[in-house]
This record gives sequence, C-alpha cells and structure tokens, in this order.
Amino acid sequence: MSGGKTLDKVYIDLIDHRRDKLTIEIDVIDSALSARWLSALNTLLRDQYHLEKNYCFLGFVEYERNGWHIVNQINRSISAINLAALGYQIDDYFEINDLVTDQPMGSRTVGRNLRHDRLNRLHRYFEDLQGTSGAMSTYYLRANREARWHIRQLNLLCHEFESWALSYRKQIEAPEWQRPSQLMCWINAPRFALQEQDYELFGIDTINRSLGGVYVGVNKAVGKHHWEVFNDEGRDSRVSELVTSSLRSQTEAAGDFDIEWARDPGAYDFQKKRLAEFRTWLIANGFDPEDQSLTIGHPKVGQVDLQSSFGTDNYKTIWKLLNYNLEVKGVRTSDHSAVYDYHWSDFDYMQQQISALESTK
Repeated sequence: MSGGKTLDKVYIDLIDHRRDKLTIEIDVIDSALSARWLSALNTLLRDQYHLEKNYCFLGFVEYERNGWHIVNQINRSISAINLAALGYQIDDYFEINDLVTDQPMGSRTVGRNLRHDRLNRLHRYFEDLQGTSGAMSTYYLRANREARWHIRQLNLLCHEFESWALSYRKQIEAPEWQRPSQLMCWINAPRFALQEQDYELFGIDTINRSLGGVYVGVNKAVGKHHWEVFNDEGRDSRVSELVTSSLRSQTEAAGDFDIEWARDPGAYDFQKKRLAEFRTWLIANGFDPEDQSLTIGHPKVGQVDLQSSFGTDNYKTIWKLLNYNLEVKGVRTSDHSAVYDYHWSDFDYMQQQISALESTK
C-alpha cells in the first residue's frame, strides 16, 4: 500500500497469449500534482486515446521486443527516412554488436557494455530531423506522415534499446539489478503545465524509484536530462562537449505515467556514492544540486499495491508474473475505462499510429 490518503485507484489489466488476466492495482497518492495527473488520465481513457504498445515494456530482457528486434526497427526507420528525400541523409547502419560490446567500458570489465556514443549519434539524428517543441525542423515540416512516424521512432527506439541493454548487461553482472519498467504513453496526450509547487516533488533523492512506484509522465522536451548525461558520458564529462544538442528541464506533464518494476537502490552504498558523484558533476557544470526547478528525478503520483496485485512483494516473483503478461488489455479508474484490443505486431500498426497522430481530440 502507498500509505496515507489516496485519491483513487487505477487498475491495469494485463494479459498473456492465453488471454489469462493479471490486474495491477494502483493507489493514487493525495497531492495537487496527482489530482491534475489523474484528471488528465481520465481524459485519455474517456476519449479513447491510442496507447503506444510499441513503447510500453522496457528493460524486460526476454521480451519479444529485444535488442535484435529494436535494431532491426532502427534500420527500417533510417531507410524509410532516407527514401523520403528530406534533404537529410543518414549514412549509418546499426548492428547489435556495434551497440553492445564485450570490451571493457570505463570501470566495467564484464561484457555486454553499452556504447553510448553510438546511441547518442542516433538520438542526434532524431533531434536534427524533428527539432524542438514550437520550433520543428524544416526536415520534419516537409516530411509526409509516414516519414514523420519514422522520425519519431528514432527517439523511441533509442530509449527502448538503452533500457533493454542495461538489463541485458545486468543479467550477467548483477541479475537482481535489472531495470524493467512499464511506460504508459498515449499518442497526442494533452499536456498541462507544471506549477511551482510541483517542483517540490523533484530532487536528486527522487532518482531512486520504489518497486511498483508510479511516476508522472516522461520528459516532454527533446534532449537529454542531467542524470542521463551524467550516466552516459561519465563524471568527467562537460555539458559543452555533449553529442546531444540540449539539456532541458521538464515544464509540462500529461496523463502518461511510468511504473517502476526494478528494485529501489536508494539504501545501498553504490547508489549513495553515485548520487554524491552526480552532485559534484552538477556543480562542476554550473548547476545547483538543490535547485528543484531543474526537475531532476521523478515525481511520484501513485504506488502499486503489490500484495493485492501479485500476492507478494518479492521482486523475483513479480518479474516472473509480469514476463508472462506483457500486454495491456485495459485501464480503468473510478470514473472512466478503456480497452485496447490492438497489438504492436499488427500488420497495420504503423497506420493505426499514424491515424492517431493525425487525429485531434
């Protein structure tokens, strides 16, 4: 249980290939941000927004959308973008052995290390092609709807691969620290502005996420965040030397949410050391570690009732159950509900998403 007063409960029905059902029960925490997030979520359910099932379960090593699948999708989108003749040519091809290497990387001597330089390059292609909110690139403006869909995929696939690769490495290095998560994102989800009081829910300590914790939205800005850059580039990196083009604070949120299915590392010495190094890195790059307006971390809006949902709070059992049910069938609150009968492997799924991207609510 989340403890304290709750605003509502959210139920997520997951199914497996046999159509057996696993229901996740979420207690919504009582806060001003939670109330606005819950209202936004109810709008998504009421108006039947499209749930992005091709960007939902991240960091599950045995999932069908594994590293090989993701790399194939990256190359497919690059090819489609080049054929669209936008005036931007990507002379690049990705193979899994280019992105994950058994060569030592920094202090990591165990294999399956992620090559961040290659993923940074992929993300830079996306930034160049799309531009930023309110300042879309000329390439994006001249692209047809299929090309725009593929441009967007570069960003999603980049982050999806990074999440998978982290768990893939942890599988042999420290299996208990794999990082599975569930991202519930709806296409064209209406955004709402964060208010000053919401910044109180951010901060370096909120980088640590609880097992079953529910966190509002994903960063809606184009670019990397401070914690991502620190982890990708290292403690000696400097913002002025980034491969990616921008660091942006979060100013908006939506009814989207993340569920953390990994263990909370906050009480462990390795994480305490890492966060101390992050504070030093922020200062070296001209940032105030105590400035909550940087929107570092993850504002929590709910907590999965693990006992009601799984009958246990043991992460190994929970992961095993989730691995058999990586398909969202429906979501409901006290006020609204929605059923999602489509699947990311549908032959016409790209067209389904393009239609959703073009629709207005």
